[in-house]
Amino acid sequence: MTVLLTNAAGIDNLTQYVVIGAIVLIVFLLLIRNIRIVPQATTFVIERLGAYQATWTTGIHMKLPFIDRISKVISMKERVADFPPQAVITADNVTMEIDTVLFYQILDPKLYTYGIENPILAIENLTTTTLRNIIGDLELDQTLTSRDVINTKMREILDVATDPWGIKVNRVELKNIIPPREIQNAMERQMKAERDKREQILVAEGKKEAAIRVAEGEKMATVLRAEATKERAIREAEGQAEAILTVQDATARGLNMIKSVGADAPLITLRSLEAMEKVANGRATKIIIPSELQNLAGLATTLKELFIDPADDGPAPQGDDAETENP
Repeated sequence: MTVLLTNAAGIDNLTQYVVIGAIVLIVFLLLIRNIRIVPQATTFVIERLGAYQATWTTGIHMKLPFIDRISKVISMKERVADFPPQAVITADNVTMEIDTVLFYQILDPKLYTYGIENPILAIENLTTTTLRNIIGDLELDQTLTSRDVINTKMREILDVATDPWGIKVNRVELKNIIPPREIQNAMERQMKAERDKREQILVAEGKKEAAIRVAEGEKMATVLRAEATKERAIREAEGQAEAILTVQDATARGLNMIKSVGADAPLITLRSLEAMEKVANGRATKIIIPSELQNLAGLATTLKELFIDPADDGPAPQGDDAETENP
């Protein structure tokens, strides 16, 4: 009996150890199971017995088993929502499609979790209605040239509307504006006309500039030619004046030489005859002889008639006029 009681006690102790070990293992597994590590830029929304308990940020956290649960895991990074093209009508009744891109970020996980059922769908619908309201106040040309204005207005409106949902709208961009095909063709024709107009203006300005340059060149050439003519005339006048001065100087020196040698009247007359001889050899048809030389020529003829025998003038006359010679 004693041995049996001892064995029974040993079995009971072993069973207790096994049970305690099992309990410790279960508690350890539960602890390990309920320890969570929250990564960077991520938050966990924790509920306790169905109610909001806390928001876990980056680090190690532990929740109570069977009481706490992770309701939602939310990324705090900036997100991009690319919505399909939306049909809008401008103030001048032109229907077009606009493709928008939204950049947003979650700032309050609690409001994002409990504020609205489907935040992305709500943002898409809100973007569509806001875009239609803004475009409805603008004409086609304003819509095509006012993207920055439209982006700013949409961002401000969406940021205010999404603030109760814990969402911050950072940027709104109009990715594509697609007008009707007829409007595109008209715009292309208008753009081509504008380009042709600019081309014609540039060509006209080029021709104008070229004409101005040519006129300026001709003007400068005329001025230079006039200055050259003036300079040539001045040079020629100076040359002629210098030549006249040289001739007059030579004449004056000649007269001074004649005066210095004491030339008398016969010598001067002889030189005059030599000069007349040179003049007579020229091509002049009329020669004006000074009166002194004429008198000298008459004197020379008279002396010739006196000193030259008439018989030397030619053969003896014949006939009645001939004188008879005595035998």
